[in-house]
Amino acid sequence: MTHWIIMPIVLPAFLAPFIVLAARYHIGIQRVFSLAGVAALVVLSASLVWQVSDGSVLYYRLSDWAAPFGIVLVGDRLSTMMVLLTSVLALFVLLYAIGSGWDDRGRHFHALFQFQLMGILGAFLTGDLFNLFVFFEVLLIASYGLMIHAGGNERLRAGVQYVLFNLIGSTLFLFALGSIYAETGTLNMADLSNRVAMIGAEETVGIRIAAVLLLLVFAIKAALVPLHFWLPSSYAEAPAPVAALFAIMTKVGAYAIIRVYTMIFPPDLEATMGLHEVWLLPAALVSLAIGMIGVLAARKLDRLVAFSIIGSMGMVMVAISLFDPASIAAALYYIIHSTLAGAVLFLIADLVRTGRGNLDLTPQQPMIGTHMTAGMFFAGAIAMAGLPPLSGFLGKLLVLNASFEADLMVWVWAIVLGSSLVSVVGFARAGSVVFWKAHGTPVGEPVEGTGKPAALSYVAIGGLFALLVAHTVFAGKVHGYTTAIATELFDHKTYMSIVLETPGKLSDYKGGH
Repeated sequence: MTHWIIMPIVLPAFLAPFIVLAARYHIGIQRVFSLAGVAALVVLSASLVWQVSDGSVLYYRLSDWAAPFGIVLVGDRLSTMMVLLTSVLALFVLLYAIGSGWDDRGRHFHALFQFQLMGILGAFLTGDLFNLFVFFEVLLIASYGLMIHAGGNERLRAGVQYVLFNLIGSTLFLFALGSIYAETGTLNMADLSNRVAMIGAEETVGIRIAAVLLLLVFAIKAALVPLHFWLPSSYAEAPAPVAALFAIMTKVGAYAIIRVYTMIFPPDLEATMGLHEVWLLPAALVSLAIGMIGVLAARKLDRLVAFSIIGSMGMVMVAISLFDPASIAAALYYIIHSTLAGAVLFLIADLVRTGRGNLDLTPQQPMIGTHMTAGMFFAGAIAMAGLPPLSGFLGKLLVLNASFEADLMVWVWAIVLGSSLVSVVGFARAGSVVFWKAHGTPVGEPVEGTGKPAALSYVAIGGLFALLVAHTVFAGKVHGYTTAIATELFDHKTYMSIVLETPGKLSDYKGGH
């Protein structure tokens, strides 16, 4: 057992109240501690990834209570990779928030930011379904506070809609947990894998209902059609750094589906046979199509980016719904890409707002910092649309390649390629209106509220772009790593044997993993 695995949860959990109590009225001190905390998270996360890179599984038993009776945190290749992705994203988002001054436009931004990280990282590291629910609620509460940061009627209205939809999801989650516990007597994921497999064919009604309820809950979190209605307004109205951090939020739903439906309800389980192909794949294809049609139809730049998030999640879920090692590896590669690309586009949209005063997709006066911002938007659009040479193109090729054996292969290829064309047209239209046609508009009085973006804002976006480039350059190694993750997910004997072992006293324990 290792104590390091709990640190990504404990660090922001202690840092948030410290910021509130000790630095409530000192934004400079808040920035220093918040930035130092996130930087420490990056180091910790990288260390955890390194420790599990050989296939080891880290775990931590709170109060030394053995699974499945106690709370267990588990770190394998999948969970630590998601923790590292979240930490790195949070670092650059926080730099942007500080550079742009967003963190000083309302109260408690940094404390809420830390609580948000605690909820997201806890969801990735928990080893049981009940604590997955707990961490979902932590990140929901913190995300609501961040969403209405700096106030405004539109932001408040979108925040209320966001909370209502997610409360519905939380209610369904509780119903699902109650059903699972009634059927199996446990909520530990490793223990559930054993017990669900022993349920006879004539007694599968209850567990199948629970599996469907869980899928609905995770589909809400992942903004999968028809449960996506909360996302466009919520993400578009949220402050730009918050929306950029929320790029990882939908991936929590995708992560939960991967974890639960490879370990507890695998594709070959008779109790849930056909659930993935019959329901999940068609919904994913529709999500992909609707997301990219929304990109084409959007009248504001922030809503365009929000719909592109729905489309990218559709692409991720197409790969996940195929449920074999090749498709899961492709999905994980694309998750990294879409998280970084979505965050970049939300931050670029804020640069446009700063330079133009609004985000309407109509010809207006030339904005401040046009050339730099236009270049970044061009690169971000290429990434999100999946055009070469960036990682989005490689990710789509991996998804298409993984779908060759699928029954709906023709539909997958048609919708993926067709939606890519639609997204290219949508992004091209938006870019030409905002950056090109603006130069043909007579220059009059300056637009109210415009200004020059801070240098630190460009640094933060540049850092995310550097990660996208690295994700492309090292695509072979990254895909090799995600392939190892996928293989581990479908053969989780090591995970289960380590989590369910009979522990002794902490002082008697000799192993490191």
